[in-house]
Order: sequence, then C-alpha cells, then structure tokens
Amino acid sequence: MKQNLQRTIDYIEENLKTELNAMELADMSGYSVFHFYRLFQNACGMPVMQYILRRRLLHAIWEMNGKDTRIDIALQYGFETYAGFYRAFQRMFHMTPSEYLKKGMARKPYRINLFKEEAMHITHKKATEILKHWNLENERLQDIYYDVTGNRNENAYLVGDRYVLKFTVNFGKMQQNQQMAVLLNQAGLASALSIPTMNGIQYVQDGEMYFYLTKRLLGKQMNAMEMYEGNRAAYTGEIIGLMHKTLEKEDAPVEEKDFFESIKNWALQVTKDAMQLDEAFCNAFLENIMQFEHSLPRQCIHRDPNPGNIIVNGAEWGFIDFELSEKNIRIFDPCYAATAVLSETFPKGKREEWFRVYQDIVNGYDRTAHLTEKEKEALPYVVLGNQMICVAWFSTQEKYKELYQINKDMLQFMMDNMELLKVK
Repeated sequence: MKQNLQRTIDYIEENLKTELNAMELADMSGYSVFHFYRLFQNACGMPVMQYILRRRLLHAIWEMNGKDTRIDIALQYGFETYAGFYRAFQRMFHMTPSEYLKKGMARKPYRINLFKEEAMHITHKKATEILKHWNLENERLQDIYYDVTGNRNENAYLVGDRYVLKFTVNFGKMQQNQQMAVLLNQAGLASALSIPTMNGIQYVQDGEMYFYLTKRLLGKQMNAMEMYEGNRAAYTGEIIGLMHKTLEKEDAPVEEKDFFESIKNWALQVTKDAMQLDEAFCNAFLENIMQFEHSLPRQCIHRDPNPGNIIVNGAEWGFIDFELSEKNIRIFDPCYAATAVLSETFPKGKREEWFRVYQDIVNGYDRTAHLTEKEKEALPYVVLGNQMICVAWFSTQEKYKELYQINKDMLQFMMDNMELLKVK
C-alpha cells in the first residue's frame, strides 16, 4: 500500500508542470478515488490536490529566486497569470512571494519519502529563530543521540533540559505524532505532548518545513539487557497491552497495512532467496500463516515498540516515536518488542534465556489486552513472519550489513526452535 502511494508521490513530483488530476492518480495507484483520497490524506496530511498545489508553489518560488522571469515560471507550473500564482501563494504560506524570497526561505524542495524521514539539516541558527515562537530562543540547543546506535537524530534538537524541537516536511507524520501522544497521555502513559506557541498554535510552518515543540520525557530509554531482569519483560507486555486498549477505541490518523500481504508478496520470497530456504518449508510456512489472514484482531499499533522507544521514570512508563504507527494486526507489537530485544542481545549470549523474555512479554500483554485463541495459535508464525520482514528490509540497507547478518542468524535460530515460540 505504501509502495503504491510512494510511486504516486514520485509521479507527482516529476510531473508538476503537467496537468494532474485525482482520478488519474487513483487509477495509477490501483484504488478507487474515494479510497485514494483517504489514504493519501492519511499519509501526507492534506488532500491530494492541495498537496499538488503546494508542491507547485514550492518548486516555482525556488526557481524564481534571483530571477526576473517570474511570470514565465508561474505559467510553467500551471498558473494562468502571475496574479493567480500570487494569490495562491499568499493563501498557502500567509505571505507574499516577495516577502518569502526576502526572508531567504526559498530552498530546493525536499522530495517526500514515506518510508523514511529525510535528514533536514536545520542549523542551530535556524532552530533558534524558530524557537522565538515559544520564547525559548535563549535556551541551549543540543544534538540528540540514540542510545542503542549512537547515531545523531537528524530531525530534532534538545532545547534546554525540558523540551525537544522536532521538524519534518511531512505534515501527516507530525499530526500523527501529536494525536497519538494525546491519546496515550489520556490513558495515563507518559507521552511527548506538544507545547503550543505563544500564539496558541501547535506547530510553526516555515516554507515547506513544520516545527513543533514537545515536552522532554523524564526518565531513560529501556535497555534490551534490562528485559532479562525481574519482571521487566512482563511489565513491557502489560504496557503495550494498555497502549492497545487505548488505541483500539480511537480512529487514529494512521495508514492501513496488511501484515499477511507483506509476507506473501515480499518478505517470504526475499528471505527465501537471501537464506536459500527450503522450498517445502516456505510453502508449509505460507500455508500455516495464511490461515490466520482474516481471523486476527486489527487496530492502530505503535509498529516499533523496541526498548529504545520505551521511556521509564520510576513507576511511570511511556512511549515515543509514532512515525511508523499503522493499522495492522495487533499482536505485531508484542512480537516485535520481543524480537527487538533478541536483536540487541543475540550476539551477547542471551539466546536461550530470550524465550523466557518472549513468553513474559506475551503473557504480560495477555493480562491487559486478552489474546484470542486464534492469536495465541498464530503467535509463532507471526514472530517468524515479523523476522522475515526484518531480514527483507535489512537486505536493502547497505550500511547495515552487520545487522542484516544478525537478523538472518536470528531467523534461523527461531526456525530451529519454533516449538518454544508456542504460548505456555
């Protein structure tokens, strides 16, 4: 589904100077016009024709920067007159084209990628300017580093000790993060709530960029090794279940995904080729997992509840980073949490002990979200399918060769011990 939308977005980007209409784009994506409208707005945060207008305006103003042929450029992007371009630009960006150019805001537009958040390269100087909207321009800015990988977060800064400034070109992702944080906060889980500007709005728009400020969650990110201690794994399962109990009641603004379609049409074949899996095993696995295709509960899920996205502060627990959230089978989350723990501890001699962690996460989840009998029966296949998705994804990432090998070894380990993945 996301691949279809990305192809449509790429097509729009390459054809902004031609006539585009929603019916043509819906046909190209393989959806009805009604369904396409809904999927596109969920993914990009605005109706498709508004999105096209916005992209045309951004590209046109970039080309106009420092040139005297503004009328010609406006005509190339489908505006009948410069006056028409002027009015559309002012409505979209709340300033005239000249004001926009004078402020130095015209930059080459980022190409939207639904599969990843592009590094925005926002300087400290620019971030400080944006922070004036919250009267925080004198606070110290710090880079943020992920505890597990050590990589720098390219889309956020720590502001003082209490806030985080985030930025994106994807309005839909920003909305999704903000709304999910509100829902979890209402359920009593810690979440990174947005802080309104001094004018009472939830974000600042600067050209094609969106900036928003959140509270910094107190506490620390969970460490995978801690899951082997005491009842940490069971409690992790419980709070994932509590999160799901909250999200199942809400129509969250997330994309619908199909776990079984991903396995059948992509992950199984890629994994089979990568690991030279036996044909008979693959056929049997596909037959077994597909029997659950229409019988497992679906709802909004986090999609990435790895230990690093769980914040602990004494007795208070919470989640961060909802960029990947989607509507899918709900047991994906506890299964993913368990395999994420194994991924980080697999090279550290924790393989046999991991099955207890897996069982604790599943049983903890069952205590709060109550697994159906079909879900319990499906768990071993969902865990394997989940791991196949990881192998297939890492196979395309040149910079993660070591993780690719670890995930292949993990899958083989799970296949060799599939009996231990059944619920006790």
